[in-house]
Amino acid sequence: MIEVNHLVKRYGDHLAVNDISFTVEKGQIYGFLGPNGAGKSTTMNIITGYIASTEGEIIINGHNILDEPEAAKKSIGYLPEQPPLYFDMTVMEYLKFSAELKKIPKADITRMIDEVMKLVDIEDKQNKLIKNLSKGYKQRVGLAQAILGYPEVIILDEPTVGLDPKQIIEIRDLIKGLSEKHTVILSSHILSEVSAVCDYVLIISDGKLVASDTPDNLSKLASGSNVMDIMVKGNVSKMEQLLQKIEEIDEFNCQISEKDEKIVDISIKTKDSVDIREKIFYLCAQNECPILGMQSKILSLEDVFLELTQNSEEIVEDNVDVEVDMEAEKANQDEEVSK
Repeated sequence: MIEVNHLVKRYGDHLAVNDISFTVEKGQIYGFLGPNGAGKSTTMNIITGYIASTEGEIIINGHNILDEPEAAKKSIGYLPEQPPLYFDMTVMEYLKFSAELKKIPKADITRMIDEVMKLVDIEDKQNKLIKNLSKGYKQRVGLAQAILGYPEVIILDEPTVGLDPKQIIEIRDLIKGLSEKHTVILSSHILSEVSAVCDYVLIISDGKLVASDTPDNLSKLASGSNVMDIMVKGNVSKMEQLLQKIEEIDEFNCQISEKDEKIVDISIKTKDSVDIREKIFYLCAQNECPILGMQSKILSLEDVFLELTQNSEEIVEDNVDVEVDMEAEKANQDEEVSK
């Protein structure tokens, strides 16, 4: 559905997007995950044609976004982080306006608006001014605008930012429902949101794509993905000598238990996803060090995210300059459109 090939975006000396490539398959929900300022919004703005890339190629449903912008954009519905709403319009007026901009046939506009309003549950708000709606309903109106025309791809930039817990759950349910007929890409820095909604996750850090896989498989990409906690009756020095004999162990940490000085608490990380429980059992048994507890740990998406982005530079301050550059670029594009 979407091919992103060697995407690069520079703002002066700042490299906001650094040689990113990935593909998006039909009928899936993709999560674009990364710290604030990592380059998520910039990448999404390039995919939607809102800003131009410095280098690289975007193919949407077989159409190059630069060579065939109109054909490519017809396949995309976009909800930016700040929904593009006109507060002095009613919901119905705004959606009719959006439908006309998308060149939806006049004979289909009323039916399509009714269907979309029902889908995002704003039928009872259609005659209200947008400025009088809560933030959650404003987000729903923005989502309705993105769905109008039933584009194959729906792109959502931080769709739940600023919402209360109830509104977040409602928007997440809406997004899940969209995947039945659309491919969905959403950006977020909220890990629980990505875990709850997405079929596939792409993690970006410092403008680079550092991981891409299903949430379940991502833990395999992190070093030390196979982690075990063990409680052994013995002493620290003896356990350290024994564990050094197991070559599959990448690193371990032994310390005296806070509960009992005769118990050693051990944390073990293996080099690969291998099962060393049997080796540890026999080694401890042969050396008369009874195992009192053994538990494998599964890294959460939070653990993986922190490991893959822990070397990220703090670039939030740089983003101030980037945002100014983006506003200048948008102003230039708007001026060209006006001409």
